[in-house]
Amino acid sequence: MKSAEIVDLFSRFEAAAAEYEGIECWSARELQSLLGYSKWENFSKVIEKAKESCTNAGGNVSDHFPDVRKMVSIGSGAEKPIEDILLTRYACYLIAQNGDSRKPEIAFAQNYFAVQTRRAEIIEQRLLEAERVKARAKLQETENKLSGILYERGVDDKGFGIIRSKGDQALFGLTTALLKRKMGVPDGRPLADFLPTVSIKAKDFAAAMTAENVQIKNLSGQSAIEREHVDNNMGVRKIMIERGLRPENLPVAEDVKKIERRLKSEEKKLSGKQSKKRNNDQSHPF
Repeated sequence: MKSAEIVDLFSRFEAAAAEYEGIECWSARELQSLLGYSKWENFSKVIEKAKESCTNAGGNVSDHFPDVRKMVSIGSGAEKPIEDILLTRYACYLIAQNGDSRKPEIAFAQNYFAVQTRRAEIIEQRLLEAERVKARAKLQETENKLSGILYERGVDDKGFGIIRSKGDQALFGLTTALLKRKMGVPDGRPLADFLPTVSIKAKDFAAAMTAENVQIKNLSGQSAIEREHVDNNMGVRKIMIERGLRPENLPVAEDVKKIERRLKSEEKKLSGKQSKKRNNDQSHPF
């Protein structure tokens, strides 16, 4: 395809996009024309194949291919309703993948929606990574608070370490050392840096309950507080298992410190680009 054709198709695909209840979507009737199909009957067959692909991939067809009706002009100011389908970006991608690749419009759409879908996946992944970094920082904050409370009640740093380790064993069903070995956590690194987000939040919840109950129940000394912390972690473990999540069997996650550095590096690069753009805009005010 020539550059001019690509630019034209890109503009047409962008212009056809609309927003419905906060979700970017395309009308199947409009997409039919954009993809070079003259008959709805032929295009609807491609849509059915795309729906099958969606189902096979574990997606919900009604989420990506909702049926709607639209009014079209039939002349002299009169209108009639016709069947239409709202298509999400993912639905459009599946349609392009199931279309006739000999059509230049289909070839373009396969790449257009693949890039757009990948962009959404990258954004989603970045949000998940940011959530994990935030959860890890929250756990650190909660444990620091708990440590301070315990120090006032006769528990030193060594005792706090033992209490935290007993809590981990109650939550994961394994000692901290065994779990770290199972997950391949490097020596000298905290277990929490390699836990998935749900496990980090589980530890945080149990520690927060211990911090509250130590004060509410006016507990003192390592033994009493240890029992409280173990009970709280066992309670969290029970809930997780009931919901189909066995903590010790969840997959190891990427080192949260690496993720944190990567996110900061990306933010720094983005900040630099934005600063450069502002400077360029200011140097060319007209």
